[in-house]
Amino acid sequence: MPYVFSLLVFVGMVFAIVDIIMRDQSQVKHLPKTMWLILVILLPLLGTILWFAIGREWPERQSAPRPPQFAPWASEPPAPPTVRREARSTEQQLADLEREIEEDRLRAELARRRAQQGDGGQA
Repeated sequence: MPYVFSLLVFVGMVFAIVDIIMRDQSQVKHLPKTMWLILVILLPLLGTILWFAIGREWPERQSAPRPPQFAPWASEPPAPPTVRREARSTEQQLADLEREIEEDRLRAELARRRAQQGDGGQA
């Protein structure tokens, strides 16, 4: 049982050394790879913890986006929502409205005349 901690430190050190060797230099932070190797070999527990905590570049997670945290000092205020404006001028809108009103009036007139023809033939 007393050797469990030593075994865990040794296994962690081996994983850290393999990870350092397999990483590209662009994925190593704060120190060159050789310095990380020396640190992990000379100080196995501390070096391994430091390597996995701050020494390597971790990939970005592809999980669901997190809601933004409110930090007024860290970001600009959100932009107000944009209102979609009508591209037509007021005169064009009024002309369209007048055409619709006239069209509705003509349809009502046509429906009234058809109703009269139907009633006129029977009366």
